[in-house]
Order: sequence, then C-alpha cells, then structure tokens
Amino acid sequence: MLTPYNQYRNVHVTTSNPEKILIMLYDGAINFTRIALDKLAKGDVAGKGLYISKTHAIVAELMSTLNHEIGGDVARQLQRLYTYLIDELVAANINNSPERLENVLRILTHLRETWAEAIKIAKTEREADSARLIANIA
Repeated sequence: MLTPYNQYRNVHVTTSNPEKILIMLYDGAINFTRIALDKLAKGDVAGKGLYISKTHAIVAELMSTLNHEIGGDVARQLQRLYTYLIDELVAANINNSPERLENVLRILTHLRETWAEAIKIAKTEREADSARLIANIA
C-alpha cells in the first residue's frame, strides 16, 4: 500500500529530469552511508548492513546507467570508481570498518558536488544558447 508520502515520492521521481534524479541518487547514497556509520558506531550490526546494502544498490544503479558509447573515458573512469566504492562497501560491511565507510562518504560527496557543478554549468550554457537564438531571431 502506498502512503501519501510514497505516492508523492514516486511522482517526484518520475517527473524529475535526469539531472535532478542523479543528484537525488547521490543524496540517497550519502544519507544511507551516514546512517550506516551511525549504526556501526552504535553497535547495530544489522542496521549497518541494511544501510550499506541501500548504498550499494544506489551505486550499482549509477554504474548500470553509464553510457560508454557517449561517455567514453569519463564513463570508464566512473565505472572503475563505482566498482571501487562497491568493493569498499563490501569490505566495510564484512570488517565493520568505519574508515572504509568514511572513504565511501568522501568520494560520494565529492562526486555529488562535481555533478551539481557540472549541471549548473550546463544549465547556464543552455540558457545562454537560448538567449542567443532568440536574439538572432528577433
């Protein structure tokens, strides 16, 4: 059964543009990693495992959406980085390692900031192109 919140969330995701969805995925992975760190610090091994699994699922989804034909070298580098993150998550889960989770958190945070900046730049460029097109028509 869908609660009103889940209905809202489903509509929000299905009506968002790809850039917004990408940032939402990073936000989710960052949030789940923070929760996993908190659960680990409190000795909640089951909770830690649950939230590491959630982060793992998001990273796997990010990896599965890479387009190697269009992305070329960037996609290959991201594939390697996502593979590394998954390896770190598995090791953190097996070894109860906060250091590995903190490493994942640092990398995810950096990637999110980088994508947010790239999206902002692309939007500015699209707006400038639109303005130039309108100016040329007028």
